[in-house]
Amino acid sequence: MTDATATTPGVSTDVVPHSAAPAVRAVTAATDGAMRALGRDLAALARAGDVILLSGPLGAGKTTLTQGLGEGLRVRGSVTSPTFVISRIHPSLVGGPDLVHVDAYRLGGPAEIDDIDLDMTQPDSVTVVEWGEGVAEGLADDRLEIRIERHHDDTRTVHLRAVGARWNDIDLPGAQPGLG
Repeated sequence: MTDATATTPGVSTDVVPHSAAPAVRAVTAATDGAMRALGRDLAALARAGDVILLSGPLGAGKTTLTQGLGEGLRVRGSVTSPTFVISRIHPSLVGGPDLVHVDAYRLGGPAEIDDIDLDMTQPDSVTVVEWGEGVAEGLADDRLEIRIERHHDDTRTVHLRAVGARWNDIDLPGAQPGLG
């Protein structure tokens, strides 16, 4: 079902059933601006301790979404891909949670993500892990898993999967109340 009442320009939403698992919402983002707007919408829902895992091919928009999240959280510094430094901390400018932005692309697995010591920053931050699928699920039982597909026309389909009790009653961006 498509939600024609999505509030973000360039973004439309579908709810896709995912057998015996939390509902997966498919959001279409037509532009880079719509990806950033989706990130800002997610920032309005985020709180300290949240873990967000991003997956998708190179150039899908993982960092673009994180830029919007950083804007919404009002953190210091330009949000850029942390590929070569592995992790960046962007402190809050407004007393909210910091943004910890991790790129797990060069990591060999869950043991290497443990070496980053994210448990030291996680309680007071929103932790975003790019390339997190298969590597960072162990960081938190409650997390938001986001898989991004970029299409030939540069639109993206963003699959949002809420995992755990923290996200049970959260209406994700563009979603109609009460849907999963």
